[in-house]
Amino acid sequence: MSSSRSGSQGNPPSSPPPTIEAVRRRARHRLIGASVLVAAGVIGFPLLFDTQPRPIAVDIPIEIPGRDTPPPAAPAPVAAAPVPAPAPTPAPAPSPSPAPAPAPAPVAPPPPPPPPPAPAPRPAPAPAPTPAPAPAPKPAAAPAAAERVVVQVGAFADEARAREARQKLERAGLKTYTHVAETAEGRRIRVRVGPFDNRAEAEKAAARVKALGLSAAVLTL
Repeated sequence: MSSSRSGSQGNPPSSPPPTIEAVRRRARHRLIGASVLVAAGVIGFPLLFDTQPRPIAVDIPIEIPGRDTPPPAAPAPVAAAPVPAPAPTPAPAPSPSPAPAPAPAPVAPPPPPPPPPAPAPRPAPAPAPTPAPAPAPKPAAAPAAAERVVVQVGAFADEARAREARQKLERAGLKTYTHVAETAEGRRIRVRVGPFDNRAEAEKAAARVKALGLSAAVLTL
């Protein structure tokens, strides 16, 4: 029992797990340390491997003359050597002018060509015979106006009687129409059957009108 207790007492207690903030702080410290190391390497490497020798300072002695020292004598002026005058340049000799070329001998113009012979006059062509004028076409005879034949059933002064006669003819299958005319006796309503293209058809229609008990007169318009 005592040994187990002593063993448990000798082990240190386990530390709590680090928090997210502590992990971030450690990472930030590591990043800053790495940046410092990189900057030190960038600055120190050129200084460490610099192979150019440093310039050596040259000590130039400067002498300050005392008050009793006489000033240095001024140098005697040096006479300038005389500059020789340039020799005169000889003028170029005039070049001989070229001899004028001989004028060409005049060339005689060629004789003008002889004029071409005048063409022989051609005989005047005989005038072509004037064709006789074609006879004017005769105007075609105007077709005869189509004959219109009607059957007049009657001329009624009373409109009701005219309408009654038309209804009777229409029921029998005859085509009718009315024509209003002003006569000496007054206004008349003419009831007619047709028109027909020929008189034969009008005669047949007149027979049918008479069979209905109405009057019929064949008229050509």
